[in-house]
Amino acid sequence: MQPIRLIKGFLTVGLWTLLSRVFGFARDIMIAARLGDGPVAEAFVVAFTLPNMFRRFFAEGAFNLAFIPIFSKKLEADDDAKGFARDAFAGLASVLIVFTLLAQLVMPWLVLAMASGFAADERFELATFYGRICFPYILFISLAALLSGVLNATGRFAAAAAAPVLLNIVLVSTMLLAVELEWDFGVALSWSVPLAGIVQLALVWVAAARAGFSMKPRMPRMTPELKRLAIIAAPAALAGGVLQVNLLVSRQVASFFDGAIQYLNLADRLYQLPLGVVAIAIGVVLLPELSRRLAAGDEKAGRDGFNRATEFALVLTVPAAVALVLIAGPLVSVLYQRGAFSADAAAATALATAAYGLGLPAFVLQKVLQPLYYARHDTRRPMNYALIAMVVNAVASIGLALWLGFIGAALGTTVAGWAMVLLLWRGSRGMGAAAQIDARLLSRLPRIALSAVFMGAVLLGVDWLLGAALYTDGVRYWALLTLVIAGIVSYFTAAQLTGALGFAELKSAMRRKRG
Repeated sequence: MQPIRLIKGFLTVGLWTLLSRVFGFARDIMIAARLGDGPVAEAFVVAFTLPNMFRRFFAEGAFNLAFIPIFSKKLEADDDAKGFARDAFAGLASVLIVFTLLAQLVMPWLVLAMASGFAADERFELATFYGRICFPYILFISLAALLSGVLNATGRFAAAAAAPVLLNIVLVSTMLLAVELEWDFGVALSWSVPLAGIVQLALVWVAAARAGFSMKPRMPRMTPELKRLAIIAAPAALAGGVLQVNLLVSRQVASFFDGAIQYLNLADRLYQLPLGVVAIAIGVVLLPELSRRLAAGDEKAGRDGFNRATEFALVLTVPAAVALVLIAGPLVSVLYQRGAFSADAAAATALATAAYGLGLPAFVLQKVLQPLYYARHDTRRPMNYALIAMVVNAVASIGLALWLGFIGAALGTTVAGWAMVLLLWRGSRGMGAAAQIDARLLSRLPRIALSAVFMGAVLLGVDWLLGAALYTDGVRYWALLTLVIAGIVSYFTAAQLTGALGFAELKSAMRRKRG
């Protein structure tokens, strides 16, 4: 019954994440329409990226990757999991408070570290000002991430998955008020970021308390369990830092091309839709599940979970990658081209979207492979692989930028993503049965590829038939909807005919009770 529970978890998290991404699109569409690719837009992107970058380092990155396996095993053994969670919460909060205060002092250097191309113009002062307002978000969202980890490890996925929706609701609501009340748009948008963090933390705080894990503020203490957590987290922290260096390289390259940070940001949002829905669902559900199965010595269930997660990832991301590459132009034009965001800006964003699309399956497969290591408390090898991927990213991004401009940054990210997958896959070969591919996955891989190729042919045909309608005001929304529906129907029809996706099997699984 274990893989059925995984499927339910994937769908629960995936559906909430999809809703969050829809609101995220509304947010970015409003920002693009109001600010275009101008200095305020780019300054806010950098300011908002800073706390999110360190959040992945502290929360979803090193800390949670080390915390969740230990917490899950304490739950399995009934070994004071609540006390461990409270100690971890107090320790993380104390570190983040100090870090947030320090960041206020060094914000100009943080901005330059991310976008040194800002140094000679007005974007630098704007990004520094907005950054100081936005940065406290890291405190609230990192604590919320820890509480989300507690909820996920206990099999309660809904509240943690719903929290990101609140971020975009708060930002969209603030922008609407800013327009109505004639507030400074950039300043209002910046203040909405820490406000959203408070709201997100409140939601998971209440949910954790109802689940029996109430967190009350207290002074931190260094227990043997926290020392062990720190030792395990240290390599993951370095790996997380390496991954953020990749982001810095991308932003640095883009900062030397006018508007490029905004182009990459909007392209990132498009490929983050399937990436977020699938990869976040897998990462959230698979790590605690593998940790519990391995703690119980259940290699068979661990292998089944790993294979079904891989299958789930590829069934959804391979066609999404094909679509992002083949119809990036219509997607970007319909979603973003309005107001201050011109046709030229849309064309540049479409190129970046296609470049990111090539790496989409790699980014998701990383989320499938990494839990194989973290569930075994092996954070050192992923760190080493991340270092190699960082070098690949820097060389590819800078080298390609000299030839292709800012698109080189997006392609460099894609190349590094595939390099990381190859390294993780090779390293997992000695992990025993739990990391082996089963016959069902092997049989479905070529069927998934064939279904995606068929869908790609349909997309190109419908794109040609629709022609100028995809770029004509008044009808372009309906034209894009027609194109998207054609792609979805063609892919899932082919998947059913080839056996890449068993609808009857999935329907049966969702009707059964959890075991």
